Amino acid sequence: MDMTSPPSQASASDAAARKAFYEAIAAHSMTPLWEVLHALVPPSPSTPCQPALWKYADVHPYLMQAGQLITAEEAVRRVLILENPALRGQSCITQSLYAGLQLIMPGEVAPSHRHTQSALRFVVEGHGAYTAVDGERTQMKPGDFIITPSWTWHDHGHQGHVGSDAPVVWLDGLDIPMLRFFDAGFAENGSAKSQAVTKPEGISTHRYGANMLPMRYDAPFGQTSPIFSYPYERTRETLHQLETHADIDAWDGTKLRYVNPATGGSPMPTMATFMQRLPAGFVGKPYRQTDGAVFSVVEGSGTVMLQRGEQSWTFEFGPRDHFVIPSWHTAQLRSAQGCVLFSFSDRPVHQALGIHREERLS
Repeated sequence: MDMTSPPSQASASDAAARKAFYEAIAAHSMTPLWEVLHALVPPSPSTPCQPALWKYADVHPYLMQAGQLITAEEAVRRVLILENPALRGQSCITQSLYAGLQLIMPGEVAPSHRHTQSALRFVVEGHGAYTAVDGERTQMKPGDFIITPSWTWHDHGHQGHVGSDAPVVWLDGLDIPMLRFFDAGFAENGSAKSQAVTKPEGISTHRYGANMLPMRYDAPFGQTSPIFSYPYERTRETLHQLETHADIDAWDGTKLRYVNPATGGSPMPTMATFMQRLPAGFVGKPYRQTDGAVFSVVEGSGTVMLQRGEQSWTFEFGPRDHFVIPSWHTAQLRSAQGCVLFSFSDRPVHQALGIHREERLS
């Protein structure tokens, strides 16, 4: 049987009989597979998501206005969600991923809580803020990638001075829609506004981030990386050295994936994270992949051209802009002056299920 072909045309009498049959079984919460099989198993990956671009110049004033309307403590997390235009009201940027821009003002604390959802923070703008995870703090600087493992206590704060220091903004990426699909989302608020700091800052990097592990490694966060802060300073230097001394990939430029140093796999079980450098004058070849990806522009500017069937989109992006490339949309990256892009996707789940596909087109 061709599972992608629609059912054949029926005679008027057959159609009437079938309609009556469908109405009868509907009363017993049943429906015929043959009426929907071609949609359930399409000939190629299909998504309701649309490509979208959020220009930081447009978003920033609303973030600052939010900072005047509600405190971080009252909001718990003062975030403007980046909703996919085709999925409004569902609090997601793809069907499996959540993204939002979080703001914290000088002197504020976003109170301690924990949840089963895994979270990433990618710092977009500002200095003076910190994230605390499981008793350890890390400073947040632009370009830093920070992990909040599942079910770990965490809070955020800004130690700057009110009136003299600037707010800090970061991109939140979570697997909220994924856990919602499995009905496995739980959360718990902390008893204290800020958790007690019980470990020296940077201890996780010293313990796990020097290409060495303790003799009796205990995987403190399960399948999640034992390092929860990946500073941009080190990442940027690596990208620079590779751009100077290594071959440039025709599709991705210089692209690296963040890893869990204990396994070599993704830093989180549900989300992969990447950083890439497009050199000046880069004209990338087109590609498509089954994992939808969210991008944050760290430095520079460029263009992403997207196509899906007869539809096409072209986005001009600059520093601190954000965009999403949904599943199986053909993408092509270009940059006249050069740029650096951070991105995250649900690739680890695709790979664990054995369903990930990527096509690099010429």
